[in-house]
Amino acid sequence: MKVFKVSAIAAAFCMASATMAIAGPTYDRVMTDKVVKAGITNKGKPFGFINAENEWVGFDMDVAKEIAKRLGAKFEPVVVNNKTRISFVQTNPPKVDMVLSNMTHKRVRDEKIDFSITYFFDGQKFLAKTGVIKESKDLAGKKIGSMQGTTSIVNAKAYLEKLGDAEPKVTGYQNEVEMFEALRSGRVQAISTDSTLLIALAAKEPGTYELVGEFISDEPYGIGMPQDDSAWRDIINFTVQDMWKDGTYMEIYNKWFGPDTETPFPMTEKIEMWP
Repeated sequence: MKVFKVSAIAAAFCMASATMAIAGPTYDRVMTDKVVKAGITNKGKPFGFINAENEWVGFDMDVAKEIAKRLGAKFEPVVVNNKTRISFVQTNPPKVDMVLSNMTHKRVRDEKIDFSITYFFDGQKFLAKTGVIKESKDLAGKKIGSMQGTTSIVNAKAYLEKLGDAEPKVTGYQNEVEMFEALRSGRVQAISTDSTLLIALAAKEPGTYELVGEFISDEPYGIGMPQDDSAWRDIINFTVQDMWKDGTYMEIYNKWFGPDTETPFPMTEKIEMWP
């Protein structure tokens, strides 16, 4: 009788342990189907864009491909923009398994979806035609363009208010292309978003545009994922760390942001590593 009780307790414990070990739905689906769907922009050079050969390329594309390869899965990119990059991982089932779309990890966004460790470090600045803005205070009272559905437009307004602009004139555009066209046409005197995106835009017409002022924010990019799937979040974090450890991350980074590229941006931080 005592033996039976001990065996029954042990069996119950094993069943409980097995239940606790069950991974979340995203992890299970990817490991079973061997397919990773990644949400990536196609209008955000150099993170995700269509090149002259009509190929969808970019830093985020390369990072996502490497993650999928290391998981032994097929890579399927899905177009997202600033309005859909969060909602696509909120649907049931999610339309994508992860989003790499130069998305800053903010607490308010973390309430809606999960994020990986920071995989890219940037900051927000302003871009204007060369010689128009002499110093930061000259931005006050100017018409500014930024991005709809991003923290960039919020940051730009707050910064202009600090400069003494009581009613900041900041217009939001759907993507970087539309925002840059507003600057080129003179509808705005400056545009503001993450500096790497601005560097890429300025490279289209070398010498015509320049970054002005100081960094007005820190922009730590995270990989967006469905909420409450720790097994999936862990494997993504481990993979990014492994890429950093064996040098693959910096190979991809230097391909897009090295000193000889159109968008040189020296690496200023290190990927968080766990022992």
